[in-house]
Amino acid sequence: MKMMTCRQMGGQCNASIRGNTATEMMKNGAAHIKEMVAKGDKAHKKDLEMMEVMQKDPAAGKRWQEQFEKDFAKLK
Repeated sequence: MKMMTCRQMGGQCNASIRGNTATEMMKNGAAHIKEMVAKGDKAHKKDLEMMEVMQKDPAAGKRWQEQFEKDFAKLK
């Protein structure tokens, strides 16, 4: 299992996000962001808005995903 912080993934805090695969870590990161926003965290709201923009702009989402997968592959 690999670990990155929310901040390393482009987020707002140092919470640990874990995953066995890049896809799993992305899903766990998204869940973390949604959880923080549900708790009223305004900083993470920016991240949620960014996720929504990337869903509407497939090219931007693909660029982010490709870079994330490279970063994930470098983790030990």
